[in-house]
Amino acid sequence: MKHTLQSKVRQIAQSPVTQKAVTSMKPEKSVWGFLGIVLFFILPEVVAFIWGAEITAYAKEALRHTVSTLDKYYFDLLVMLFEDGGSWFNLVLGAVLLIWLFV
Repeated sequence: MKHTLQSKVRQIAQSPVTQKAVTSMKPEKSVWGFLGIVLFFILPEVVAFIWGAEITAYAKEALRHTVSTLDKYYFDLLVMLFEDGGSWFNLVLGAVLLIWLFV
């Protein structure tokens, strides 16, 4: 079973269709490709690691005084995004995508 699974994975990885799909997903080598990776993967995690506790405390305090439903959703989103701090997975994924961009 394990051997069959490994051979299937190897077969899929070496398939020209899979290689073409991976190549088509590669970000474009441009300033926008670089900024997209940095702004959507790396920067939010750095902010969460450095100021996550402060942002969460601010959002929880603001939730107590919120009147508008839109504000409540906004502060709930802030708490949900920053209460656990940064994600090492997302930070590593951003670094891998950044390396992949320049290879």
